[in-house]
Amino acid sequence: PSGGRPAPDNERLRFVIQKHAAKRLHYDLRLEVDGVFKSWAVTRGPSLDPADKRLAVEVEDHPLDYGEFEGTIPKSEYGGGTVQLWDRGYWRPDGMTAEAGLRSGDLKFVLDGERLRGRWMLVRMKRDRRAAGKRVNWLLIKHRDEAAVETGGDAILAEDRSVASGRSMAVIAARTGSAFIEPQLCRAVDRPPTGDQWVHEIKFDGYRVQVHVNGGKAVLLTRKGLDWTGKFPAIAEAARDLPDVILDGEVVALNKDGAPDFAALQAALSDKATGDLIFFAFDLLFLRDADQRSLPLARRKATLRTLLLEFQNDRLRYVEHFDSSGDAVLRSACRMSLEGIVSKRRDAPYRSGRGDAWAKAKCRADQEVVIGGWTSVSGDLRSLLVGMYRDGRLTYVGRVGTGFSRDVAERVLPRLRAAARKVSPFSGRAAPRRQSNITWAQPDLVAEIAFAGWTGDGMMRHASFKGLRDDKPATEVGIEVPAPADHTAPKGLISHPERPLWPDDGAGSPVTKLELARYYEDVGPWMMRHIAGRPCSIVRAPDGIAGEIFFQRHAMTGLSSLVDLLTIEGQRKPYIVINRPEALAAMAQVAAVELHPWNCAAGFPEVPGRLIFDLDPGPGVAFDRVVEAAHDIRERLKKLGLRGFCKTSGGKGLHVVTPLSKPEPDGPDWRAAKAFAKQVCEQMAKARPDRYVITMAKAAREGRIFLDYLRNDRLATAVAPLSPRARPGATVSMPLAWSAVRAGLDPSCYTVRTVPGLLRGTSAWRDYAAAERPLAEAMKRI
Repeated sequence: PSGGRPAPDNERLRFVIQKHAAKRLHYDLRLEVDGVFKSWAVTRGPSLDPADKRLAVEVEDHPLDYGEFEGTIPKSEYGGGTVQLWDRGYWRPDGMTAEAGLRSGDLKFVLDGERLRGRWMLVRMKRDRRAAGKRVNWLLIKHRDEAAVETGGDAILAEDRSVASGRSMAVIAARTGSAFIEPQLCRAVDRPPTGDQWVHEIKFDGYRVQVHVNGGKAVLLTRKGLDWTGKFPAIAEAARDLPDVILDGEVVALNKDGAPDFAALQAALSDKATGDLIFFAFDLLFLRDADQRSLPLARRKATLRTLLLEFQNDRLRYVEHFDSSGDAVLRSACRMSLEGIVSKRRDAPYRSGRGDAWAKAKCRADQEVVIGGWTSVSGDLRSLLVGMYRDGRLTYVGRVGTGFSRDVAERVLPRLRAAARKVSPFSGRAAPRRQSNITWAQPDLVAEIAFAGWTGDGMMRHASFKGLRDDKPATEVGIEVPAPADHTAPKGLISHPERPLWPDDGAGSPVTKLELARYYEDVGPWMMRHIAGRPCSIVRAPDGIAGEIFFQRHAMTGLSSLVDLLTIEGQRKPYIVINRPEALAAMAQVAAVELHPWNCAAGFPEVPGRLIFDLDPGPGVAFDRVVEAAHDIRERLKKLGLRGFCKTSGGKGLHVVTPLSKPEPDGPDWRAAKAFAKQVCEQMAKARPDRYVITMAKAAREGRIFLDYLRNDRLATAVAPLSPRARPGATVSMPLAWSAVRAGLDPSCYTVRTVPGLLRGTSAWRDYAAAERPLAEAMKRI
């Protein structure tokens, strides 16, 4: 809106909050003042919890008729993206005029909206005043009143319906422009699932694409939202006559036998000769104004089939499915040299992201890899050096030595040469050394390869090049390990699933072995960044925590192949390593109720990766004192240039964790790390001997907190973030935002039952990886 249209004449001051999916999703708070909307971009959205302080960046004043705007701003324009009227109503200053509050930087006000009500305040951050070209930062805070909540203050942000039209963000975007919808993804399984609830489709070897048609214009988006309409003009031209619709499918090149051919697709793209490519549609997301995603797959596909049969264009084809045995369909697909099949629950809705409703089983071991270098002889391409990302580092997995015809090499070599760099991007012991025929590459190019399997030391066998992929960021490429087919129903993985591991969840109900498996499945992706690549000891309770409990460091007979093993110098037996979420199912199967990883850097057991300060209260210490101690350590670490993160121990204490960046080769070792942690604790105990003690003797701990620095040693472990504990109530070591580490904190509320839901609504530890700091600098400061 230009501001040329007069706004409604109201005696009361209006406010609106517009949910705005621009470069980043945020919420625009707009308060009517002196005939305009004073506006702030609230980066994480408002919270009803007074402990949550939300950054609100002051932006330009907006005309009052902007308060009625809902739609999609073109990406080429300022604020490009979808806008939804998320809340609206009236507001009034609280105990001041609006002008006085804005001038002083402390505006208190009352909202009377459809979603937000009660007293709020905007507080300008200290030393943050308007300067030329500078944004001004404020904090949006909820007052304590009847509309406030103590926990889960941002749960209200799950509301995704316009207060004006009732439309979701996706529906608004679909009606006003082409909006990317995160695609539904498959779980990899070693064989197709069984049962009448499953249907099976051919897996196409091509590029995943969404076709958006709106008002006779077609746009094609990749699985990451890139606009590839220009790469597939013939398909876009064919789709423009469809009604307004969003289709999900695959762009494929067919060989002379009518089978998908990825190499031919690559050649067509390289030569800009894409007129013969086919879009195979397997799902229908929107049709006209109707969101189809909540409907069962069978209904979506029936409507899609009718639509494409009526349309009848050979560039757009419907993907049939089979109701017969998944194993039989897979055998047929493999006999035809196809890639594999995708099995889908016929009654399931469409859900963005990776879930249990879609599963893929392959005929051959294909894998995406990141190119980190290549070898050449007399200028000819001989092999690619490739890796995969693990815990933020590119781990070398071998060479790709075949699949390079002259035409392929001529297409690939210019892109390799453009990516050349002087140093190796690989990490890990097996990473190749510098050789005269090796040229290193910036690790941005993704290749798809076929290979014969993995060696015992994690290298690919007999890898063959299929083509480059431009539709996926290199940083998202990781090892894909097929789970057992019954992974879609965790009960099929777990023997004695009904066995109680915790007799009481705190509310009189036992927690079973199956529930532990489902808990690990829920939190596994979050947990991986803190346990992958590190030796991990486990605490097992085969008969429940009331029975025998034992601590185990090394592998036992019959341990699942999903669990990796690592040989440590000086140790006779290899250690358990949990490198993927699927391996947590194996942990549940052996009743591993606690996970205790080393504190090393991922993949480098000899390198300190974090420090842990365990605050263990002695008899007679109130938990609020432990909270104060956590803040004390946090401030001390901050002065030393380190970042502290807090979690409950799952028992009666708290852990403060500080992530460390990888040191130089001659940097601080384990002995130095432990000495540093001890020195921090000694300084605390010396400053407050009435509160803290660093000796383990029970007699000295009465009424004081034991500052345990002993976990910072080479072979020492600490309970992992989100690990359950073998304690009454099925408590969990819960990562916390510092705003939650306050008086009244109750660690017993974090349990196997409650944590998955709480984890979805928290931003705790979100910047953990970015907070790594060098220990050497902190040692100098102390």
